[in-house]
Amino acid sequence: MEERLPVYGGQAVIEGVMMRGTQVCAIAVRAPDQSITVEIEPLSSLYQSRLAKIPFLRGLLKLWDALSLGIHALTFSANIQAEEDERLEGGPLVLTLLASLAAGLGLFFLLPASVAYLLERLLYLNAWQSNFIEGLIRLGLLVGYIWAIAFMPDIRRVYGYHGAEHKTINTFEAGELLEVESVMRFPREHPRCGTAFLLTVVVLSILIFSALGPLPLVYRLVSRLLFAPLIASLAYEYIRLTSWMMRFSWARPLVIPNLWLQRLTTREPDPAMVEVAIAAFQAMHAREVAPNDRNQSTV
Repeated sequence: MEERLPVYGGQAVIEGVMMRGTQVCAIAVRAPDQSITVEIEPLSSLYQSRLAKIPFLRGLLKLWDALSLGIHALTFSANIQAEEDERLEGGPLVLTLLASLAAGLGLFFLLPASVAYLLERLLYLNAWQSNFIEGLIRLGLLVGYIWAIAFMPDIRRVYGYHGAEHKTINTFEAGELLEVESVMRFPREHPRCGTAFLLTVVVLSILIFSALGPLPLVYRLVSRLLFAPLIASLAYEYIRLTSWMMRFSWARPLVIPNLWLQRLTTREPDPAMVEVAIAAFQAMHAREVAPNDRNQSTV
């Protein structure tokens, strides 16, 4: 029988990579002095609970936990780069995160719904046409945002670390040694990427919101917020399914749009970025294989 590998994931952060295992996550960051600082954190017991095995519910639980992990990883990496008096923590950190979350919901959920509602009234569109246009607007905003921020030098480097994260996981799943030279040969796309999740959310939103039929503007906006968890849960299950189906040649076209969008959110990393990604993965993997009490190190 084919050996079943653990489902590892990760995230690019500021000058670094977070790798998530089944029991711990590790964050490796290139510090201003060019050393690599690694922090290891145990995962919530949620990952090992029975709830994490229930279809659809597991998606919501893991996505919520992944959000908190991602926020922690981004904050850790930002603080490594910042001066002591510029570090984010406490009240300012909470306010920054809440403002970012509100801006994201407003831009990608409420704004497309409002514009589509206006066009529906002006052009006398039916519910399906209106919701299709809403989905196109949401997709355009997503792709446009990803494309536009890539012109920022710091974001281009984050995209490079994103590519390094994917290459490292692809190398491990192929059974190759985690060395810079071998990792660099692997593709920078991966079917379980969060970018694929976002595109799936956009497509599913068209189908689900169309089924709701015509709604007054207030109800329409409220429905977008209330149905967001359901759509996220469905998208999670779809990504898991298509990732498993990649072994079948006939199913591979299903992930082509997701892999294409990853061309925008990843860049070919340089060897130094790959070195950081390998450090994060090896720290995570070693802790899972042989647990110890060390939480942070510098190499």
